[in-house]
Amino acid sequence: MNPETKLEELLIDAEADDEGVQHNPSVVSRPWLLIMGLILVAMNLRPALSSLSPLLSDVSASLGLSAARAGLLTTLPVLCLGLFAPLAPILARRFGAERVVLGILLTLAAGITLRSSFGETGLFAGSLIAGASIGIIGVLLPGIVKRDFARQAGAMTGVYTMALCLGAALAAGATVPLSHYFGDSWSLGLGFWIVPALVAALFWLPQTGQKHGAHQVAYRVKGLLRDPLAWQVTLYMGLQSSLAYIVFGWVPSILISRGLSATEAGLALSGSIIVQLLSALTAPWLATRGKDQRLAIVVVMLLTLGGLFGCLFAPIEGLWGWAILLGLGQGGTFSLALTLIVLRSRDSHVAANLSGMAQGIGYTLASLGPLAVGVLHDWTGGWGATGWVFGVIGVGAMVAGLGAGRALYVGVSSEKL
Repeated sequence: MNPETKLEELLIDAEADDEGVQHNPSVVSRPWLLIMGLILVAMNLRPALSSLSPLLSDVSASLGLSAARAGLLTTLPVLCLGLFAPLAPILARRFGAERVVLGILLTLAAGITLRSSFGETGLFAGSLIAGASIGIIGVLLPGIVKRDFARQAGAMTGVYTMALCLGAALAAGATVPLSHYFGDSWSLGLGFWIVPALVAALFWLPQTGQKHGAHQVAYRVKGLLRDPLAWQVTLYMGLQSSLAYIVFGWVPSILISRGLSATEAGLALSGSIIVQLLSALTAPWLATRGKDQRLAIVVVMLLTLGGLFGCLFAPIEGLWGWAILLGLGQGGTFSLALTLIVLRSRDSHVAANLSGMAQGIGYTLASLGPLAVGVLHDWTGGWGATGWVFGVIGVGAMVAGLGAGRALYVGVSSEKL
């Protein structure tokens, strides 16, 4: 069977097997409340990352941070996305996914509070806690979607992705105006994002009382780390994510250095992220219409690089056109990275393990991009040299994507324990 035909199958029945294993059905008494909870939780998976960048210049000036230390500040949360991702299934097995999501939402709120309240130490410690929290929740939500909305998994995954992008866009665009509203206080502007985290926790609380079925049989997947295709999927995930977090962390600072105000730079980033909604939904659908995904990967990566170089070098009067181009590219690169995990897997168990590898290793790799931009800016005193970072990462992502986009399966399978 062609791998493309597996996408719908895996989304519709992520936990099925072919040997009569029994599953306890998931019991969701109020699905509308679960949907609302999922949307609100997903909206909190990016504000801690995208809210800081428009205020990074003010924060750096207030605390005396060098560009390299500011780069470390943008790197820490991304690094934690990868380092803490493997903790999610361990916690879920011990306490249940719903309870873990609730507890980690509260941890996320604590990290946001710490980041905005205790100077430089709190800024770094809170960023670490927030990144770890996002990494854990991000691994758990797709599994909940697949379990409780098995026959609507495609639509619910689209809703989940849209909510995630919307949260990022709102934080990027609203944080600077909020800081002005609160008396030009960057700490209160950053601290505001504790509010949606607590609202999400309140809506999610009823889910901890639901009774959900558990898989009766344990599976293991061996050999992914020795599989070249698995590494190509992982490298594509990591490299495209690296460009995304460079955008979250540094593009507003680049635009401010080119003459925009902090509010204008934040709005440009917010608008670019909103545009991602279009390509995030359409790129995977278009990519699965052809024989493989290689052409789609090249197209979205070229759009991304075009938008980045336009924001960096093109006349500032045409900024919004480049921001839109960047958004179209990055929405496609991210959604294709998630799609490749499913298409390159023979069954749902392989997909789950490939997802863990791609996110754990990929996001850890992605964290090096924002750090490299900060260090290079510190060395050169300008932003022009960062174009080399964009180019090297983008070309690397295309090379990895050309391998990952082939109509093949990773050479492993799942087996019962």
